[in-house]
Amino acid sequence: MRSKQEPAAPKLSRLELEVLDALSKLGPSSVREIQEHFPAKGRPAYTTVQTIVYRLEAKGAVRRTKKIGNAHIFEALISADAARRPIVDELLGLFGGRPQPLISHLIETGRLTLDDIEEARRALEEPGETDEKE
Repeated sequence: MRSKQEPAAPKLSRLELEVLDALSKLGPSSVREIQEHFPAKGRPAYTTVQTIVYRLEAKGAVRRTKKIGNAHIFEALISADAARRPIVDELLGLFGGRPQPLISHLIETGRLTLDDIEEARRALEEPGETDEKE
């Protein structure tokens, strides 16, 4: 269930999701801090991260909170999980809204383990954690 204060998530690219995820984990951060959060191997360039952060700002997913010297500090306005929901909904739509074909594929490819299934079972059993329609 989406938090009452959290705005609807815009559609984001893979790199935008990765940057948002980094910002969510780090808390309020500069572009440099976000860039340095990525593993050294395959780390996007500073200017790439800066462009992505500005795109996220334009989409309402992050905001500038303050400026320290020349560096702007950004914070996430939506969670990475909230940003992934529309993508998952779109993917399920490709399967006619049914999760079973997707789950079968994940099992067949070894991407869904018994531990994942047990974690999902526990989440289903937790009171108050059901996904209510808005």
